[in-house]
Amino acid sequence: MRNRIIVPIFALAAVVTFSSAALAEAQAQEPATANQSGGGSNQTAVIPSVPPPAGWKSCPRCQNEKDRADANIKYKVKDHPFNPRDLSGVWGFNGVGATFRNPPPSLTPWGKQQQEATIGEKNAAGQPLHTKDTSGEGGGAQINCDPKGWPRLHTYNYGFEFVMLPDRVLQFFELTHTWRTIWTDGRKLPDPPPQLNWNGWNVGRWEGNTFIVESNGHDDRSWLSDTQPDGGWTHSDEMRVVERWRRLNYGTLEAQITVIDPKTYTTPWVTPAATISLVPGAELWEDFCVPSDYHTFNNDVFLPVAGEVKK
Repeated sequence: MRNRIIVPIFALAAVVTFSSAALAEAQAQEPATANQSGGGSNQTAVIPSVPPPAGWKSCPRCQNEKDRADANIKYKVKDHPFNPRDLSGVWGFNGVGATFRNPPPSLTPWGKQQQEATIGEKNAAGQPLHTKDTSGEGGGAQINCDPKGWPRLHTYNYGFEFVMLPDRVLQFFELTHTWRTIWTDGRKLPDPPPQLNWNGWNVGRWEGNTFIVESNGHDDRSWLSDTQPDGGWTHSDEMRVVERWRRLNYGTLEAQITVIDPKTYTTPWVTPAATISLVPGAELWEDFCVPSDYHTFNNDVFLPVAGEVKK
């Protein structure tokens, strides 16, 4: 949890076991809240970046805003020629967190029941402990580090990389250090899928300069996104996801996701299009979700600060 714990400043101050050196390391590596278009407004040059080893490249979350501005100049991103059917590159810094923040379509009775079941416990002050989110984002969850799944990885990922191959497109994610394979060899989605996958079964095709990705067979233990102040938007194993990717220019991708899940939502959930910035001269590093790290942090830091007993 060295890189990924998000704790209110007042909570950190209350935990005297956090040394100043550990806190400094956490602040240096914790990415500030960012939009995918160019980094967060608070990610300025005063935030230290994490320099790569000699001969290696920086990772997206390791950069501050000055690093990114310098890289755009160095690699001549503005007005650089590009192939709109080549999505190759490292993209984004933190994920498109606003993807599912707009109100969803109306829930079916079953969908409402599932969403209500994602609301977890509260502490004595009535503050949510996020005990039902097992993805690594639920601070008070006893079980953590379940795969985020797709499309939740779209909302939070520390950057991703597209690799274009003749018969498939690979999308690698730094967060959880995983990938999905999008087959472009003409195969159809399995009907029915032989098993449920956390990232689904994915096929892609080009329509003009738009890359269309369709998927099904998603494991229904994953969420689409968390909700505020607690809980998450769920989906069923019948969900189908349709994505539309366009390279607007050399340095910008546009992504739009539609969720079709009539068991959970009465109409398709069409999310707003989002732009995602190229991160030139960068490469993905490693960031696993480690259950033992979460257990130690939750017991020694999160739960005591939240006024709960260790589990």
